[in-house]
Amino acid sequence: MGREEEISTSSCKDIPNLLSSFVDTFVDFSVSGLFLPPPPPSPPTLPTRLPSPPRLVAVGDLHGDLEKSKQALRLAGLIDADDRYIGGSATVVQVGDVLDRGGDELKILYFLEKLKREAWRSGGRIVTMHGNHEIMNVEGDFRFATESGVEEFRVWWEWFRVGNKIKSLCQGLEKPKDPMKGVPSSFRGVRKEFHDGFRARVAALRPNGPIATRFLSENVTVLVVGDSVFVHGGLLPEHTSYGLEKINEEVRDWVKGLTGQLSPEYCRAADGLLWLRKFSRSKVPQCDCSALEHVLATVPGVKRMVMGHSIQRVGINGACDDKAIRIDVGLSKGCGDGLPEVLEISRNSGLRILTEDPLYQNKGNATMVDVGKEQGLGLLLGQQGGPKQVEVQA
Repeated sequence: MGREEEISTSSCKDIPNLLSSFVDTFVDFSVSGLFLPPPPPSPPTLPTRLPSPPRLVAVGDLHGDLEKSKQALRLAGLIDADDRYIGGSATVVQVGDVLDRGGDELKILYFLEKLKREAWRSGGRIVTMHGNHEIMNVEGDFRFATESGVEEFRVWWEWFRVGNKIKSLCQGLEKPKDPMKGVPSSFRGVRKEFHDGFRARVAALRPNGPIATRFLSENVTVLVVGDSVFVHGGLLPEHTSYGLEKINEEVRDWVKGLTGQLSPEYCRAADGLLWLRKFSRSKVPQCDCSALEHVLATVPGVKRMVMGHSIQRVGINGACDDKAIRIDVGLSKGCGDGLPEVLEISRNSGLRILTEDPLYQNKGNATMVDVGKEQGLGLLLGQQGGPKQVEVQA
């Protein structure tokens, strides 16, 4: 065989993979409107513990609202007006609950994936976490899905199915698996016009489903960064003694379809680490500071717990001498429509709240507010005549 024939044969062998990549890009753009940058050649391992970075940004619950999510990221100086990552070497933690209550769930998942890849190229890192709503959806609990959210998944399925049909026509590519295999064709109590969207949502998000595997299996459930531990709901001593790494591994295996239909008990229980409100109730005096200090003492080097899950109507606030930081501000239009706020932790200036709250604004620009050093920002707001704290179950 001559040199030219060898090159031709080698090129032909690459055609199926090139076609598959092109189809995937086509489907991704049709669903999200984005062209994703190339992934890292060696994707970083999913962390349980990370060293303290020069700048750490924590973002609360997003609940299907892409525009408000972008506002929060711009507020933190992480994206520019064209939605490109500009956060440099920052580490960003999003504490879960991207799903439910809004119609941009898939678009946010794609957008965060784009930013993860852009951040990696800039020396930064974006870590996404599980909230209780991610776990609910993987289990098939869609009680908080909206009509527009169901429709978004129906549209995804239409494009995904077209992509699979194209791939199946190409010799040399393995026949794509049918994500709809075993999914019911109808659902009791659901209007007929939503059955297709429900089927698509089940197929996409169930364990080992295309969306669950691609995006949600990249989430962590608990994360330590420097002297802060991040969790959606809260941690108890039984969680830390069980093992933070073990929790992350078990939930990851479940999302990938390796361990059955139901998530681990610590993800589903009322006092589980995704549902717990013991340290995040809006009324600061209700926070059990003694129990919190006991939990923190079980995680070496950790000074504070950063949580989402329970909406803080006064905005991000701290309790128990800022050992409990609550960052869910009810951002989504479908879940409070709160003003964007994010938490910044830096080596030089400590903890600060970046906020668009007009109570702290100067000439319309977002400002930075030090977290309260004694009683926490929530109590300080109450003393200054600000809005009263109202507990909202998220």
